[in-house]
Amino acid sequence: MQIVAERIKELRLDNGKTQMEIATLLRMDRSNYGKYEQGKLQINIYMLRELAKFYNVTTDYLLGLTDDYSPKN
Repeated sequence: MQIVAERIKELRLDNGKTQMEIATLLRMDRSNYGKYEQGKLQINIYMLRELAKFYNVTTDYLLGLTDDYSPKN
């Protein structure tokens, strides 16, 4: 799931957030969140959904199923 790792890191950096800030949002340890960004730990559906809501993108975008990150209204 390297695409997920790349996209969550890119979104975090684009939004000026630290790994610690995102880990706190997700109520998890920073080192485990860092493993998500490195592709060393597979992200679960709950975390994927929370990140999509936080960044206002679709889960399809995070999963690499589309390059259109905007949720449809």
